[in-house]
Amino acid sequence: MRKLIIFISIFNVLMAQGLVPGTFKINVSEFDTSAYKGLKSNMISDIAPQEDTLVWLGTGSGLAVLRDTINMYTITSKADASAGQLTNVTPTGGVVALAVHKKTLFAAFAKSGEDITVGNGLIYSTDATGNSIDYTYFDQPVDTEADSLAPFAKRFFKGLPITVKEANVTYDAAISGNYIWITSWAGGLRRYNILQKVWERVPLPMDGDQVLNTCEAASYENTSSGYVLKNFYLNPRDPWDGTSTKSEDPKTYGNHNHKAFSVMAYGDTVWVGTANGINRGLIGDNGCVNWVHYTPVNDGLSGGFVVGLARQVTQGQSVIWAATVTAGAGEKSGVSFSNDGGDTWHTTLSGERVYNITTFDSTVLVASKSGLWKTVTENPMDVAKPWARYKPAKQALLIGSTGTYAMDEILSDEVIGVAYDQRPFYGSSATVWIGSWDGLARALDPNGSNWKVYRATYDSDKVYAYPNPFSPYEHNQMGGDGYVHIHANVKTSFVVKMDIFNFAMEPVLQKQFDRRISSTGSLKWNGKDKNGRLVDNGTYFIRLEFDQKVKWIKLIVIK
Repeated sequence: MRKLIIFISIFNVLMAQGLVPGTFKINVSEFDTSAYKGLKSNMISDIAPQEDTLVWLGTGSGLAVLRDTINMYTITSKADASAGQLTNVTPTGGVVALAVHKKTLFAAFAKSGEDITVGNGLIYSTDATGNSIDYTYFDQPVDTEADSLAPFAKRFFKGLPITVKEANVTYDAAISGNYIWITSWAGGLRRYNILQKVWERVPLPMDGDQVLNTCEAASYENTSSGYVLKNFYLNPRDPWDGTSTKSEDPKTYGNHNHKAFSVMAYGDTVWVGTANGINRGLIGDNGCVNWVHYTPVNDGLSGGFVVGLARQVTQGQSVIWAATVTAGAGEKSGVSFSNDGGDTWHTTLSGERVYNITTFDSTVLVASKSGLWKTVTENPMDVAKPWARYKPAKQALLIGSTGTYAMDEILSDEVIGVAYDQRPFYGSSATVWIGSWDGLARALDPNGSNWKVYRATYDSDKVYAYPNPFSPYEHNQMGGDGYVHIHANVKTSFVVKMDIFNFAMEPVLQKQFDRRISSTGSLKWNGKDKNGRLVDNGTYFIRLEFDQKVKWIKLIVIK
């Protein structure tokens, strides 16, 4: 459930589809030195609870796993991971898709190219719950120039071969039955047949089509190459835009609906979000799929880019949720939902830039640019959908009998990943996990009044500011301000004194953080002086006084 936008803004037919896998092993036991202890990145985009205690994380610096409440590991990555080796590493780059189902785990990786993000391989394991995990590795699925006729459900369809990994990034994945489904802007919709061990491209309706039936014999024509889908050409290029002479050859202009962002699968049903709406597919014999295509123009979706999908099952009803982004005139970012299988669509949270949606029973959680939202209605047929927004995640945990708190907070309004967790290991009531640009957090109560924050720390005994250089317009945006974190391992002091000076050692701001008051929050600075004015660009010195010592930090401010 998710994708796009997070990493876009940073960063022989059978042989081509049946990429040769390699067998690998990840060791993630507490005593294994091949796994890094902790997080390497505070950017957490995907959260996937598994079995009794595991929480898998897609981060900006690879695949991580929380084995219990405290033991966090980031799996070691290697640039030259390739098929045919036995190793304990993953491909390099950020995790751009993550899915679990029972004991199965799937993850996709991407890295920055010269001008565009590049798909950097896929892994999956059928038993990802032990200390030692065997998994299968694939290079990013691509085609050869000769792959203009793609095999599908024991027949064929015509399509443009995707021969490069650039823009061929796996944004989302779903595991159901014998298939692993993946989505990509350039690569489109593909699936891996676990039993046959083969990748195949999957046709979606062309932009102007409301249905595509691949299960009916009448949809195919008998040719010298076999039965080929009639009047169809899979092409994820941009459609003809009216600026040049239009050709009747479908190879010269493409379809937004062939650029896939999100996928969800269960039973005999698969839903796919694209750059032109939503597609509902019913899987038939030999894996054929009959599709219905829903768009903003024809069906009232809020936005044409569908970047996240979720299914809610409650009170005997099934509701399909979609995170949409504006793709054309008259559209709005927000959430579309259908409680009648796609026949009718409604809009809620209009104007919100939504990244992710998760559900459990009557609970629906939406991760968005403005924060985490929760629906406050238990009626799945209620199309008004009132919502409540959580406050930003803040941690205040009592430290024994010291009378002080271990404090931290997510310095970001944006929530980009979310998971709802009812496993008893994490408490008697349900808990919520959120991922952000500034770390991972777990709600310690259903209302989110207190959180446990997990973040990357590089040396617990050092005193430093991050990011450095710091921009109050770009970094850690929360409540209209930007913040710089200040890290100091305070042990005994009740109060931490902070004085900030400019390069001429003139006082800019004086502040105190009282660790006995739970609302104090973490050590931070919003780049403003004592009069509330943003300071000028330049070098600043932060003086910290705590534990009977004084520490200095040099910070560069660039607005």
